[in-house]
Amino acid sequence: MRGTEILAGLGLSAEPVPPSSELRFPDGAHYRVEIPSVEGPDVLRATLDAGDALGVTVNRVSQGSGAMLLTRAELAEMARIGADRGVEVSLFVGPREGYGTGNHSRSADGAALAGQLRGTRQLRYAVEDVLRAVEQGIRGFLVSDLGLLEVLSGLQTAGELPASVVWKASVLIAPSNPVAMRQLARLGAHTVNVPSDITLGQLAELRAVTSLPIDLYVESPDWLAGVVRGHETTDLVLAGAPMYVKFGLRNARNLYPAGAHLAADAAAIAVAKVHRAAVAGEWIDRLGVPLVQSGPGAEGLGVPEL
Repeated sequence: MRGTEILAGLGLSAEPVPPSSELRFPDGAHYRVEIPSVEGPDVLRATLDAGDALGVTVNRVSQGSGAMLLTRAELAEMARIGADRGVEVSLFVGPREGYGTGNHSRSADGAALAGQLRGTRQLRYAVEDVLRAVEQGIRGFLVSDLGLLEVLSGLQTAGELPASVVWKASVLIAPSNPVAMRQLARLGAHTVNVPSDITLGQLAELRAVTSLPIDLYVESPDWLAGVVRGHETTDLVLAGAPMYVKFGLRNARNLYPAGAHLAADAAAIAVAKVHRAAVAGEWIDRLGVPLVQSGPGAEGLGVPEL
């Protein structure tokens, strides 16, 4: 007997849910799995090995320290691994105000500015960061500055960047209302992170104004509210499809900027995230809704190109 039936027998029902989204990824799938904070080649290998062991298909990995902190050889290695496995490798554009010399973004009231670019010089570094990674085969980038998104999208439209590059609007500029969602779409975002604490109704409101894939932390690190809602994955996907279901990890250290001094922690955290994805997959199966996940190399993924 299902939980819904048990509660119905007691005269109880849950709050009304929004209509299910009829939108899908190009391959007909409802959702894809993303593992964030995969900070380098070793962590990428650990992530995919864990996926193999637990039966989890990882469609996208993302990274937060920034492409600028990886050598060309490391960028090329991540691109090779991603290309071999049909996995999108999405790297954060490195320079940002939170890494700069100004203090405001590292203050309590200025934290929202951490992902923005300060001045033309930092904007130039960010563009160079993308060009450098593209040269090594990377085709996915997290963007957290509206001006940078406009510049990069314009370069892509003009044919100066490959059409296959995917611009992922970072959670640092997550839209909380439909108008903001439409703005990101107009600026050229291909997928958009939304707030991790979003309700089903608010998620449906954002879905109603765009066909872009939505990225949602079903578990988020403490600095992004620390929500743990992997068991809700079915309802969230039904309301927001097509969706990148992201598995952060509560109660884990912040890795940014990562390096060899944090390598063991970064790999262990990534493996724990894949475990969370496996558990969420069991919840999807248990609730009996036939959701479809994309396979490796699916259309629309920013899989590296060698």
